[in-house]
Amino acid sequence: MVLFIEKIPEKDVALDSFGCHWQTTLESLLARGRSAGADFVEIFLENVDHLGLLAEQDSITSVSPSFGKGAGIRVFLGKRDGFVSTNDLSANGLSEALDKALGMLSLQVQDSSLFSFEGLGDLTDFSTQKKLWLENCPKLKEATQTILLATDLLDKKGKHLQARRGSYSRIWQEVLVAASDGTFSKDIRLHQSIGVNVLAADREFRSSIGRRYGSSDRPNDLREWDPDLSTREVCESADKMLYADYVEAGQLPAVLANKFGGVIFHEACGHLLETTQIERGTTPFSEKIDHQIANTAVTAIDEGSTDGAFGSLSMDDEGMKPQKTILIKNGVLKSFLSDRAGELRTGHPRTGSGRRQSHTFAAASRMRNTYIAPGKYNPEDLISSIDNGLYCKSMGGGSVGPTGQFNFAVEEGYLIKNGELSKPVKGATLIGEAKEIMPRISMCANDLDLAAGYCGSVSGNINVTVGQPHIKVDSITVGGR
Repeated sequence: MVLFIEKIPEKDVALDSFGCHWQTTLESLLARGRSAGADFVEIFLENVDHLGLLAEQDSITSVSPSFGKGAGIRVFLGKRDGFVSTNDLSANGLSEALDKALGMLSLQVQDSSLFSFEGLGDLTDFSTQKKLWLENCPKLKEATQTILLATDLLDKKGKHLQARRGSYSRIWQEVLVAASDGTFSKDIRLHQSIGVNVLAADREFRSSIGRRYGSSDRPNDLREWDPDLSTREVCESADKMLYADYVEAGQLPAVLANKFGGVIFHEACGHLLETTQIERGTTPFSEKIDHQIANTAVTAIDEGSTDGAFGSLSMDDEGMKPQKTILIKNGVLKSFLSDRAGELRTGHPRTGSGRRQSHTFAAASRMRNTYIAPGKYNPEDLISSIDNGLYCKSMGGGSVGPTGQFNFAVEEGYLIKNGELSKPVKGATLIGEAKEIMPRISMCANDLDLAAGYCGSVSGNINVTVGQPHIKVDSITVGGR
């Protein structure tokens, strides 16, 4: 048994980096929270360095560097919790934040000079091989040159372009998690993303196409990115869509391409498999474990371990190593994504899915790399099985309702006639509801691929990966003219 005095030590908290020197301070805070009657106390420390660049036409129009450091403190009493964040990492600042979180649950530190607490274990340090990542990333000048090269290539390869944009984001994050169950873990994360977008216009004709590329834990990612290939793909798509006819609305079979096509599963179904949705009572799948919710062709997975994928991580924001979670197997619901609060309130075991944008948010169950598993068909098999339908080569923006109703714009689409791709069409919107569409995914191809994206939810905006092989939906509502 380790004993701690009520006054939290001052000497440890002034150091720049997080590590073992924080142990005494954190143990004192955790003991203080437990002595007040909290069942569980968690402290999340964050140090972040962000660089954002935006190029429009041939100029850099925005440079957005930012730095931050802070703590998020969460306490539980039964199934209730209180959360407070602070940028004040002094002993007094952390103690005041803890007391405010306790006060949310009507808890108060007792007038006692001694607290008892078992203490933290040895630090689990995932950052050992990552300490030079920030130093090895492209600096401002190099990143600027690369993004300007991309907008210049868009100009050279594109036709009728009214706007050309390139963007770059680099987020380096150091985190330390300590909790009253003995959790004591540290990690360094690195995420980089590049975006290219064009708007083409000729008289009354318009087309807008964009692509985003992203990775985790790869300092050289911007240097290894192929701007020639990426800009050519975007310009070719914009050119094909510029003079395309508008699609007619109706109920059609559709083939959705791989990579970012997986955004529909992520948004319309994936969120409904997070325990936060069970807590809110907004998922139709809450009582469907071991029940058929999709076609037998569908197996869906969420994991955080694919090398370099945008949603990968060595530990989640509650200090747990990410697991590979089979959400749906052959159409049968097998698991939900759960964080600490989700396990407490719903009974579904944690899956290493507790994630947050920053220290200003409490962790919640969130997706990481989420995708439909590959099947046995070639993409051509899916297209050839349709007499009259729609091929969705790339998806754009959309919206999703709380229980899985969705509508997503098709950024690049083609009609399917007699089993072959026909003319390009634009203005298509896919409309549906998760519980209705999942049983209609009847074929999955063998060409699984992933795409980077950002996801906003209760714990902020986080980096994720979506993905799938080509899939066939037997019938879906297509909005158009």
